[in-house]
Amino acid sequence: MASVRIERMRIVLRALVGLGFIGIGVIHFVSPEPFLKMMPGVLPWHLGLVYLSGAAEILGGVGLLVPKTRRVATWGLLLLLLAVFPANINMAVNEIYLEGMPREPWLLWVRLPFQLVFAAVVYWVGFAKPEDS
Repeated sequence: MASVRIERMRIVLRALVGLGFIGIGVIHFVSPEPFLKMMPGVLPWHLGLVYLSGAAEILGGVGLLVPKTRRVATWGLLLLLLAVFPANINMAVNEIYLEGMPREPWLLWVRLPFQLVFAAVVYWVGFAKPEDS
């Protein structure tokens, strides 16, 4: 019985994570400014990279929801989270706040380890056995 509840939780969480990636990916195109603010200065083609990461988030989110593409999408999303981690570090080091975000430097640092938690959630929802999906 507990395994049924856990599997239901995994399915619901997978849908939320997939839809979340799709939504954030769309925002990359509709309103790229916050993502441009996060971008480390040493990287070239800021707008192009924002659009590329947005497209990757949309594709990964959709792929996570489709059983046949789930595993490859999960790997892609994990790599994406790794690739955008420098932007999160840049926010903390340079105290870059997004609109509506509390102006507390410690929050910028506290959110860094949560990126690892989020990656673990992506891993958990993405690598369920196919017969469990």
